[in-house]
Amino acid sequence: MYCYYHFQNTVHIALASAAIYVILGIMPYNEVFGAIDWNVIMMIAGTMIVVNLFIESKMPSLLADVIIDKTPNVKWAIISLSLFAGVISAFIDNVATVLMIAPVAVTIAKKLKISPVPSVIAISIASNLQGASTLVGDTTSILLGTHANMDFMDFFVFKGRPGIFWAVELGAIASTFILIFVFRKEKQPVNNSERTVVTDYFPTMLLLGIIILLITASFLPEGFLTDTINSHKNGLICVVLAIIGLVRKLIQTKRLDVISSAAKEVDYDTILLLTGLFVIIGGITEAGLVDDISKIFVNISNGNVFLIYTLIVWASVLFSAFIDNIPYVATMLPVTQQISAGLGIEPYLLFFGLLIGATLGGNITPIGASANISGQGILRKEGYEVSAPTFMKISVPFTLSAVVTGYILIWLIWS
Repeated sequence: MYCYYHFQNTVHIALASAAIYVILGIMPYNEVFGAIDWNVIMMIAGTMIVVNLFIESKMPSLLADVIIDKTPNVKWAIISLSLFAGVISAFIDNVATVLMIAPVAVTIAKKLKISPVPSVIAISIASNLQGASTLVGDTTSILLGTHANMDFMDFFVFKGRPGIFWAVELGAIASTFILIFVFRKEKQPVNNSERTVVTDYFPTMLLLGIIILLITASFLPEGFLTDTINSHKNGLICVVLAIIGLVRKLIQTKRLDVISSAAKEVDYDTILLLTGLFVIIGGITEAGLVDDISKIFVNISNGNVFLIYTLIVWASVLFSAFIDNIPYVATMLPVTQQISAGLGIEPYLLFFGLLIGATLGGNITPIGASANISGQGILRKEGYEVSAPTFMKISVPFTLSAVVTGYILIWLIWS
């Protein structure tokens, strides 16, 4: 509950600050609309609606059941579910992933009369890990993709080199060995007597449609679309498919409250936070503050690229362990670009380092990521309170192994 109100306070502060920037003339009022990245807003809203339809179809539960049927004991069931959570969260929201998969782990724990705490923690941190691997995996990825003009496929191969996807996946492999060690004693056999029944596969097709169309859009030649459509094409894809899903559900149910129910599933706090941040960032850029911050980084590191890269990665880990990574990444993207310009290098090394540190760093503490908070909420409903030491016993080695792996690989590829 505290974390929810803390996030709401962050939203209120961002909107109030944006209003002050406009009132004081730091951000010209006639440039406010243009400062907001509507492509990001549309991508987030559209994807949230499609993801909600996907969850309602019970397809994720069916996939989890299939995985459990293939595992011999608790250890491999937990590891398989955490890996599955990682794969799912590479394409849909991390919180939604936890809400889908953590209850499965709780059910297994009840059947075996064991604590569900370690398994839900593993699922939470695994879902948060994969957010940086694809364009639609997390809000921070969407921010990077828009800021750096990266399309879906650029996260896999970018400018002829392996993209950030591979750094995240190698980190996921490294962190999986940590989970194998943590759960090495959990050898109770698992039996799954019931299998979820899915009667509607259309939401699954919609989610796959988003991925396929985003990939297709990334191959469209420059000039194929008008400038306005081209700059908003990813958002338009997500919104159009969301509308198709809602219209179909409306026709099926013949109930007008389908629209209002879908509207309630959109995370307005995140959208309002980003709207305020876009205005604030536009204002501080106008005021020259971004340039000043970048000069501080350059001065501290004495122009040493490796030192700046290291500072950005590990400072991001530290900050994201305690504050929301969305405002942090939104603020730091223009700063890292300015630092790169000052050093005369391409910004992608620092962009990817920022995303690795900020996305994975949130895993260290129970309040560092929304997925972690959601996992604790599920456990609290079951009567389990998770202390910080209990959480960090799993999260710290998991996170450090993933960050160190990604940190090294990105430097080797992009330095």
